Order: sequence, then C-alpha cells, then structure tokens
Amino acid sequence: MSTTPSPLPGWLDSPAGWQVLDPAADRIKHLVDGLSLGRARGLLRGSWLGHSLHPALVQLPLGCWLSASVLDLTGSSPVAARRLTALGLAGVPPALWAGWLDWAELDRKQRRTGLVHAASAVAATMLQLRSLRARRCGDRLAGIGFGLAGNGVVALAGALGGHLAHRSPGASPTSAPHSGPAETPEARMTGEGAPPPAHEELRTGHDGPEHAVTEPDRPGSGASHRHGHSHGHSA
Repeated sequence: MSTTPSPLPGWLDSPAGWQVLDPAADRIKHLVDGLSLGRARGLLRGSWLGHSLHPALVQLPLGCWLSASVLDLTGSSPVAARRLTALGLAGVPPALWAGWLDWAELDRKQRRTGLVHAASAVAATMLQLRSLRARRCGDRLAGIGFGLAGNGVVALAGALGGHLAHRSPGASPTSAPHSGPAETPEARMTGEGAPPPAHEELRTGHDGPEHAVTEPDRPGSGASHRHGHSHGHSA
C-alpha cells in the first residue's frame, strides 16, 4: 500500500537555500568565533561529554513551559504554572549559548537553517516572557495565551533543530533506513554493494581431501582466487 510522502521535510529543507540570511549569519559567526570564553567554550559545546550539550540543555525550558501549559489547561495551580514559566526562562541562557557555539561550526547552508531555528527559539522565549509578565500582573488568561503561543513557536524551533541534526548534509543519516547488503570499506571505495560471501568447495588431492575457499571476483581482478588447506598427510 503506497503512502503519499509528507511535504514537511521539503519545507524544513527550504531555509538552507535562503541566501539572504548569509550577511547576518556571517556577522553573527564572526562575533561568536571572537568570544573569549576560554574553557567555557568546550564546556558548553560538550567536549567533555563526547557530543553536543545543547540538546540536553533545552530540555529544562521545554519541559517547564509544557508543564505550565498542562497546569493551565487542567485548571491547576496558577502559582505553580507561573513558577514553571520562570524556571524555564532561567534555563534559556545556557541553552542558547551552547546552541550558538554549535551553530558557528556548521557549514554555510546549515547555518541558514540554524539561524531560522535560533530566531524561532528567541521568539518563543519572548512569548514566554510576556506570559510570565501577564501572570505576575494577575492577567491569567493572557498568561495562558502567551504560554501556548510560545510552546507552538518552540515546537517549530525543535522541528528545525532536529531536521538540522539528523537530515541536513553532514548530519547523521537517521532519517532514511538503510536497505540492501551491508557496506564494506571496499564497497565504499568502488561505489558498489558488499561483495558476495566466499564459497567453500571440497576437492580430493593426492594427499587427501582439501577444502578450497573461492573468493568472489573483485574489481580489477581477472578471476576468482582459491585458497586451500589439506587435511591429509604427505606420504
């Protein structure tokens, strides 16, 4: 049963072609690269962890803001929702710093997508700030509305971030499962699939039965290769 391909990956690919973003991206990259962060740069980039720290850091604001909206929609404690909104905002600065440091290491096309991702994250943060202000002023409905809007925008930011990490060029190819034979170093060099397995043949020699292993033909070789070993003993 055939299914219609989703247009979403194509939409998320679009920012990579927005060359109009290059001047701003180049200026921001120059600023980020020039920051004197010392050991903090490696700490925020996750060099001690073995991978980027940014995806882990964003879990605090995302979790807090989503939890606040759940409390809002279920009529639970407005005080708890306000505190969760504030706690999420407190987790934004380290997540943004780590994200900008990762972004500066990307290639030009990836930086375009990353810039839209960052702009969406900043917009979501501004909406959550408005939500917190409204909550503190006693305007609960406005606080709920701004919070929900912020969660919608941050969902877009998350979609772009995941797309950038797992689908864009240079990222891990996790979006499309691999099918067919396993790839080998020889196959990568020749552009072909994995060679078929070797076959073992039994033949009889003067010294007794021998096993001969026939290797498949490889590019540039004239014929199959045989390797034998005897099970008999010479007289």
